[in-house]
Amino acid sequence: MEASGEARSAGQARGEPGAEASSAEEASLEVRWVQGPISNKIGFVNNHTVCYPCGNYILFLDTETKKKTVLECQTGQVGAFAVNGNSKVVAFSDRKLNPFIYIYTFPELNKLRELKGNVQLDYTLLAFSFTGPYLASYSSIPEFVLSVWNWQENILLCSESQPGVTATALSFNPMNWQQLCFVNESSLTIWDIERNNEEHYLKRNPVKFPDEQGSLPPHEDFFSPDPHSENPYYGPVMPISAIAGLVGDEAETFMPRDIIKPSVHPTVHCWTATSDVYMGCEEGYLLAINAETLKVSFLQQVPEPDGKPKDLKKRVVLSMALCKDGLYTAGSEGIVFCHRIRGLQYEMTVCVDISQPISSLIFSPDYTTLLIVTKQGTTYTYRPAHSGEAVKLLDACSSCVLSADFLTPGNKYCVATAMACCPSSNSVAVGTERGEIYFIDVTEVETPRVVHRIFLSKCPVLSLHYDQSGQFLIARATEGHIFILDARPSKLFQVLGYIVLADEVLGLSVVSGFKNDLVEVVVLLKVAEVQRARLEIFCLPSALTTDNDKYVNERGVLKASAIKKEQYDLDYPLSSAVKLKDDVVYGYCTCAPFICKYHLSEQNMLKDLSVFLSEKRTPSNQFGPGFLCLSPNSRWLASAAEDGVLFIYHTFTMDVLAQKHCHSYQGGGIRSMVFSLDGKFILVNGINDGALVCLKWKSIKKIEVKEATFHWRSLLAIWNKSTSKENAALKSMAEWNFDPESTSESLPEEKFEEAPESSSVELTEDKSFTSLNSAITSEMTWIDQKMKKVIREETRKFANQKKELKMGIKKLRKNIQKMMHENEQMPDIEKLEQQEFNLDIEEQERVEAEAEQEVARLRKEIDMENLANCYLQDVIKRECWDSMCVKGRAVKCFHIACEVKNYPLKERSEEELETLEKVLQLKKIEAVDLKVRKEIVEIEPETVLPKEEEEMEEEAVADDSASYFLVGSLSSQYGGDTSILYHQLDLHTREQKVNQIILLQDIIYQVKTAFNKEFDIVAQQKAHEIARVKERNLRIREILAQLDLQEEVWEPALTDDEIPERVLTVQDSEIKVEKYLTPQERAKAEMLAKLEMERRLAALDSDRLRALNDMMGGVLEVKKEDILKIDIPPPPFISKPESVWNEEEKKIFREYEKKVKELNEEREKHRRAVEAELKKLQASIQEATQSFDETMCKLFERKVNSEMVIYQEELKIINLLYSLLLDEELDTREAGLHHFLRKKRKEKVKSTKTIQRTNRKIDAYVDTYESAIAEEKILESDFKKEFADIPAYLLDRLVKLYRRRPKIQKMKTLFNTANPYGDRSGSAEDYKEALTLLMKAMDELDKPEHMPNGLDLSVWDRFCLARRNKMESEQQVKWKALTLAEMQAFLQRRIDDDEKMKSEIGNIFQELTWLQEEKMKLQLNLTVQFLLKQGQVELESTELPDFTDAILINKSVIEELNCTIMAEGEKKIASMVECKDFSKGIFQLEWEHKKMKMQIDDLKQKAQDILTLRVSKDHQLFLTVLNYDSRITHQVSMMEQTLSVMDKLHKKNVKNCQKIIKELEKCISLKEQANYELSLELQEMLVSVSERKHIFEAADTRLVFEKIAHQRYRQILKQKQLRDNVKEKIKQFKVLQAEAERLRSRIFPAL
Repeated sequence: MEASGEARSAGQARGEPGAEASSAEEASLEVRWVQGPISNKIGFVNNHTVCYPCGNYILFLDTETKKKTVLECQTGQVGAFAVNGNSKVVAFSDRKLNPFIYIYTFPELNKLRELKGNVQLDYTLLAFSFTGPYLASYSSIPEFVLSVWNWQENILLCSESQPGVTATALSFNPMNWQQLCFVNESSLTIWDIERNNEEHYLKRNPVKFPDEQGSLPPHEDFFSPDPHSENPYYGPVMPISAIAGLVGDEAETFMPRDIIKPSVHPTVHCWTATSDVYMGCEEGYLLAINAETLKVSFLQQVPEPDGKPKDLKKRVVLSMALCKDGLYTAGSEGIVFCHRIRGLQYEMTVCVDISQPISSLIFSPDYTTLLIVTKQGTTYTYRPAHSGEAVKLLDACSSCVLSADFLTPGNKYCVATAMACCPSSNSVAVGTERGEIYFIDVTEVETPRVVHRIFLSKCPVLSLHYDQSGQFLIARATEGHIFILDARPSKLFQVLGYIVLADEVLGLSVVSGFKNDLVEVVVLLKVAEVQRARLEIFCLPSALTTDNDKYVNERGVLKASAIKKEQYDLDYPLSSAVKLKDDVVYGYCTCAPFICKYHLSEQNMLKDLSVFLSEKRTPSNQFGPGFLCLSPNSRWLASAAEDGVLFIYHTFTMDVLAQKHCHSYQGGGIRSMVFSLDGKFILVNGINDGALVCLKWKSIKKIEVKEATFHWRSLLAIWNKSTSKENAALKSMAEWNFDPESTSESLPEEKFEEAPESSSVELTEDKSFTSLNSAITSEMTWIDQKMKKVIREETRKFANQKKELKMGIKKLRKNIQKMMHENEQMPDIEKLEQQEFNLDIEEQERVEAEAEQEVARLRKEIDMENLANCYLQDVIKRECWDSMCVKGRAVKCFHIACEVKNYPLKERSEEELETLEKVLQLKKIEAVDLKVRKEIVEIEPETVLPKEEEEMEEEAVADDSASYFLVGSLSSQYGGDTSILYHQLDLHTREQKVNQIILLQDIIYQVKTAFNKEFDIVAQQKAHEIARVKERNLRIREILAQLDLQEEVWEPALTDDEIPERVLTVQDSEIKVEKYLTPQERAKAEMLAKLEMERRLAALDSDRLRALNDMMGGVLEVKKEDILKIDIPPPPFISKPESVWNEEEKKIFREYEKKVKELNEEREKHRRAVEAELKKLQASIQEATQSFDETMCKLFERKVNSEMVIYQEELKIINLLYSLLLDEELDTREAGLHHFLRKKRKEKVKSTKTIQRTNRKIDAYVDTYESAIAEEKILESDFKKEFADIPAYLLDRLVKLYRRRPKIQKMKTLFNTANPYGDRSGSAEDYKEALTLLMKAMDELDKPEHMPNGLDLSVWDRFCLARRNKMESEQQVKWKALTLAEMQAFLQRRIDDDEKMKSEIGNIFQELTWLQEEKMKLQLNLTVQFLLKQGQVELESTELPDFTDAILINKSVIEELNCTIMAEGEKKIASMVECKDFSKGIFQLEWEHKKMKMQIDDLKQKAQDILTLRVSKDHQLFLTVLNYDSRITHQVSMMEQTLSVMDKLHKKNVKNCQKIIKELEKCISLKEQANYELSLELQEMLVSVSERKHIFEAADTRLVFEKIAHQRYRQILKQKQLRDNVKEKIKQFKVLQAEAERLRSRIFPAL
């Protein structure tokens, strides 16, 4: 960090706001200096001065003299910031609501302009143009508006909104101010500022970046691809936006996620002299962007001769600056490189190594000095032309200052985290978060030394406080610890003791009493139970340093009685409190904005609660949490809070002496503040803005100054007694270092510097002592040392007692072990439990309780897990099992590995059934309607021949057989009703397709249901077969038992797949672990087992069973098999020899043998019968199971066919769904195109209006331009007339001088510098600059030494004035020509854009037409599914015919057409027969015709004779009509009625004609008016056409000037001739008038 010197404040000349007018006149504060960290917002305001914002201020630093100047933002924290070194102006915005942009000049620091836009919250970026008075700004949320200002005239030229886009950088093109580079975190945009005279427009040109791998993706338009791409099978290919269903603006910008690749992320950019942009990326690439074509190219390093690049590692460029030498770049490696770029390759050289991450590179306006700013805030200057080392300009830190204090004596200050400066010596105490306090010797400010360290505790040190005498150092740590140290170096900063407070400590203040030699420590505590504050006050006598054992116990804790500890409860919660010497306490209230005053006396205490009431509450104009600080003489009370405003109150009256807005709410407000001991200066430190502000009194009462000076001198008198001694002891202390054996780290060297008028030591939030702290973690704290010492003393004191206790414990242990051994030898009934020998019952119970708690916790976790699994099981069962009306299961064969599964079906919902019913009803209505229409339209023949009836019946049979193939599936053969379906050739509308899908789904359901019925029958059959097999197996087992055969009996059973319900039930045999039973369940189980045992014993002891066993051997019926099993007992004499048998015995033996033989025969016969029965049973089982397997095979075939049918129907559904989806995509695309068309039409209307408006402006400006040319020619032609009174030779010389123009050395100095941008003139905006330079050059030509000899000085002055006017006119003509060319270029761009929009609109109309055609084709070109038998379609060749032009029609159409042709043929034959018969009668008709002609001639002759009779018509009527009079009367009345009707009709026709005439007259007038307007527009257009033609013909300025000059010459000649004629006429008139007067006087002399 740097040591700041005094800097001049720009706010000294301006008044500061005051809270009260009366007090503000008495005292006020001003800024003496400001210092703080340097951010990236820094720039050159001239060639040797840099400026940067810091909190509420802008600091100007002279790089040569190191002198600082401060400019204060009166409205709060500085927001966006920009500087223009060419114009020497600085712009910044404030951070209030509806912020302003302020423009100040340097070095005057006068406010030029105040720009007010429509921004609500904040500006994020500002940028000046290199030429011209232009400023670009960008606002944050909610507007996100990019604006361009003319800051000299305070005019907003144009603005454009970009919702949601945050910007990181903004810059003008140095070569063309009409181009802006706008950068955010992931994109770069070139904004073109198009100008139409006084109107400005922003045009956005986004740049497409390469991806992170460095590849440039090809441009692909996802909204408007090739509209005519079409798949021959799937139909037209729609854009991705239409497939996604997007309509509107999203459809135009939508891109699939798999196509989107993350692009490079820009870090820094700069413009080149060719209007290109160099850009660095986070991925390590260096890009070159053409601002006109927006093409992106990669800059690559020139490879070595062996072909390898020099730099294999990609560097991330964080800053760059351009000059003529090349492109300077830097990054986190801390090295500045110079890139000499040739095309797209560059050579890189190292310029300077800073060894710190570099954040900014900025060139001075003359490009001689390069400013290098590191991320830590250190600033260097480097001169590329000298190629030397970088010179450190500022040694600052980027982190915020946490604490500051004045060194004593003097006005030096020190900055640290938790720190205080000792008033009695040149030492500084610094606290750390690890609990240490370091003591630094600052006797020599340039070389401070760490002389001592104390490790108090492991609690972080929050604050340090010295008393004014410099005797005690009070350290406040966390957890309520307050340590008292001896502040004197001569005592080696001895720790005197500490105190621990119960509540949370909010603040601490020290009051020194020099009279009674006591130091009062006031501690503010937070009471958690109630909303109140508590004060703990204790005194530290001076004897504490000499007789420490009297006030401190053996653990180092201060005795409460010795320090006179007192406690006070206050009525309000406070955040800070200070105490005066007269028991007056001021506290900053947290619940309301006021400062409370308390007097710690019993009269201000509540009697019941012992709570002190506040005497006075002073309202505070601050908001947020705050704190108080008392001046050294206790006359001033400072109040600071989060709003950043510092208030100074008088402690007696609580009047506001002064206030200063030195920090802002946006920066977090004020962190800390401190008075200098002489009261002249105040250090104020911000929380987040990083600014450290030094204030001084601008005006204050003299008595206040005297009191502060008196107090300061009294303190000096006290310190003088011990200061020299303590400083000498401090100097004699050796520098403290780490022990290299205990740690590998060494003490970091802190750098200190001294400023011209004050010195400082800065230790900031960057944790500079982190390495120091980490190295001593193994050391013992002072509290631990005290505790260890106490424990050592107690151990030494009670050593004998401890020895006796150990011996007693050993003896007791032996006795218990002996008793436990004896207990093991005792019988079980006499044994004691193991726990009986546990002497520590409480510990045992505690362990058991912990174990039970752990068991309960685990049991709870397991129960919760089981509950979650049960819930999941219920959900799965409800969704996948209970909801199925037909559960899924399988049936397996007995002997074949074949398995058939049914179709699981969910029960259809009421909504689905209602929809199906609705569709069925609709289909019935349509069928009836179609039948009725056919009956109405079609005319059936009356008679049908029997042969035709037979043919129709055969065709009907054929149609039935072919219906399966036309329907496209065989579902009607497997339970589906296909008669309700629409014909595949009739599915044209969307409703029909949706209904068809519903009907197809119902058919699939019917097919599945039909198969499930057959499946259920087979499943029941298998269950019956298994039951029969089990019955037969019982007999087989009996037979095997009788035959004593050990054969395995095959017994089939249903598997889990066949009975899936068994899966939902868990059998006890499936559980492999022991079931856990609770004590209640265990007792219940034991009781049930006992009851079961008793029941069994009772059953065995039944009287009935005993009687059955005794009487009948335990069975009621003796079977034959049992009899055969019984052996015949041999006679008892069988053991004797046969020779000794008697006859009786021999007879008995013969009978025995006979019985044995009969029994064996019977057994053999029975065995054969049983074996035959066994084979029969086994054969029947085999036959039955094989029969079932055959049934299963048929069912399997049925399942395969059902699957085939279902797939056929599903294929139909898929085709229908695809057609619906394609139709929906076409509708979506059409809607998107209509939206895009409306958008383009609006743009087209706007463009047309702009073109029309521009045409009118150009026409008006052409007149102005031509008048300017005419005026310029008039000046030239009038020159000779104006100087016609001088001699001809002088006039010729003046004409030459009049036409002579000075050579302007424009920007001559630029070509001698490293400025890469050179001459940036040529714009219409350079008119004023060019005119100024021209007038300056004319000053040299207007000097009298250039005057021709013999010319009068007054004539020379007149000549100079005329020449200046002529040159100004020429410059104005040039400026107007440039403006006119710019307007015409703007018009041409708008015309090109308009033509482009016309082309886009035309393309949209073409695509809409194509979409309509495709939709029509989609409705007519249907996808039809057919079933084809194998071998039915045979082709002679392998090549398939082309059916693209084929049409699929129904067979009935062909048949109807054939029938119609046959009927028409029969009609033709009948007509031919009729014609033949008709021709036969012609001859007969001719004879009859001749006969009739003759009869006609006779009749005509007779009629002629009758006509010759003279009989009128009236006579005939009179003779023929019976009532002739009535007839005449009726005719007259009818004629009268007819006449009246005709009269009315005539009048009506007249009125209609008159109305028509009036309407025609109106139309004629409207047409005439329209024709008149059209004629006017035609005249204007003809004029504009002629003028435009004239403009285009005047493109050659020489020809234009010659034509204008020739025309003007003829006009001047004509005017001259007219003037001569007028003069001659005037002379003749005067002569005639004189002659008339003469004649009148002669004729009338009397008059």
